Amino acid sequence: MFKRMIPIFICLLLVSAIPAKAEMNKGNRLWQDESIYSIMIDRFNDGDTKNDLGVNTREPLAYNGGDLQGIIDKLDYIQSMGFTAIRLTPIFANAQNGYHGYWVTDFYKVDEHFGSLETFKQLVKEAHKRKMKVLLDFVTNNVAKSHPWVSDAGKQNWFHPKKSTVNWNNQQEAENGWVDGLPDLNQENPEVKQYLLDAAKWWMKETNIDGYTLPEVNYVPLSFWKDFSAAMKQEKADFFLMGIPAKATVIDVKSYRNAGLDTVLDFTRSQELRKVFAATNQPLPEEYTDAVNDQSVNVTVNFLDTENTARFTRDIVKKRQFPGTRWKTALTYLFSTPGIPFIYYGTDIALNGGEVPDNRQPMNFRAEKELIDYISKISELRNQLPSLTRGTFEMLYNQNGMMIYKRIYKGETTVIAINNTTKSQKVTLTTDQLEGGKELRGLLNGDLVRSHNDQYVLIIDRDISELYVLAEKTGINIPFIASLMLVVVLFLVFLLFILKRRNRTIVD
Repeated sequence: MFKRMIPIFICLLLVSAIPAKAEMNKGNRLWQDESIYSIMIDRFNDGDTKNDLGVNTREPLAYNGGDLQGIIDKLDYIQSMGFTAIRLTPIFANAQNGYHGYWVTDFYKVDEHFGSLETFKQLVKEAHKRKMKVLLDFVTNNVAKSHPWVSDAGKQNWFHPKKSTVNWNNQQEAENGWVDGLPDLNQENPEVKQYLLDAAKWWMKETNIDGYTLPEVNYVPLSFWKDFSAAMKQEKADFFLMGIPAKATVIDVKSYRNAGLDTVLDFTRSQELRKVFAATNQPLPEEYTDAVNDQSVNVTVNFLDTENTARFTRDIVKKRQFPGTRWKTALTYLFSTPGIPFIYYGTDIALNGGEVPDNRQPMNFRAEKELIDYISKISELRNQLPSLTRGTFEMLYNQNGMMIYKRIYKGETTVIAINNTTKSQKVTLTTDQLEGGKELRGLLNGDLVRSHNDQYVLIIDRDISELYVLAEKTGINIPFIASLMLVVVLFLVFLLFILKRRNRTIVD
């Protein structure tokens, strides 16, 4: 009985620490309020062994057994970490060994290794029951070599002439070349464009998904994305479109947003963040310290790795650092700065891995829970405090790995302190930076800093982060003390219950 009540006590303690001003319910959710758990279907969880066709878990380039039912079975696990959306790699029928989903042979059929259309519909339905959104990869750049169109004499103009790309920074070459020898679709052909638009709208209407992630977005012409975006938004105004560039090239992110996409993953920014958080004593680049006062125009995506990059854990290990600690620090930043946290499956267990396919190892649900618990904690705070998703951003301090910034939204102020250095740090905030005469209440580690002479002196131990809310000064925190007393009383009741039960057993 007592064990079952522990989560209730923890919730009471957390709620008592959050000021009454904090908006506990944001009402109508915006996409910037979401947090996304990104899943490679084949490598996540095997929920239906009946579709384990040619599965070989020892072969990283073969199907490993993960499927749609496996994701359904783990929705509660994902939700328990605080994630509000999932993103799936392509589910379309693929060529042999197309475990990743990018060798499409039929745009209207679910790959037999993953399940059925009905199973996918059930997945979307179950996610929506939990108020979680579903994003699906939609492939537009190429098809499998074995796709029927490739051998169809009447569809030869559906593809660009076979040619490898030599200079990936040449946009025309990147758009027309056959990536990895895969037949490159000619989206400027009206028939091809219409086919892709029709297929995309069909999946949207048929399955009620909430958005598309668009792989190799920079290998497809901007003119196509303008038409694609317009067509999707016409069907569903809040349908989310996220471009995922090929990581090897630097692109103009703004041009794709101007074409109608809601956001595009910025791999240049991601690489910079990996350098900062894989080790200690690294300052945040100046371009990420500028004040941000309007979060309504464009949505940034905060991420460190994807299915096409080496795992961030690999960077940490190379620096001879402890993965759990470095991940906690990095996740605090990802979940508390403007943008949508986009977390690749396996982050929750600090999964290691190099380049493809080593970065796509199977998920392990029997791993140690410390990092999972931390993600749950930082997610819960992000979901409760609107300033962390909609607030302005201002960097207050940034020196060699010690950073402090504040977020403000409708009277709610949060201050985030991250010590990514090898020593304890002491930083004084003045009234120029933060309103005086109040107190900072720490929600991650329980720190409390009261204003003294209109200054706040923050002392943060190494490898520790704290997320504060600015609140009126209090004497004794009555709700907090009451919660502690309740824990003690219930524990004593529990002990009395055990003692009485033992006495009865002895008498009998």
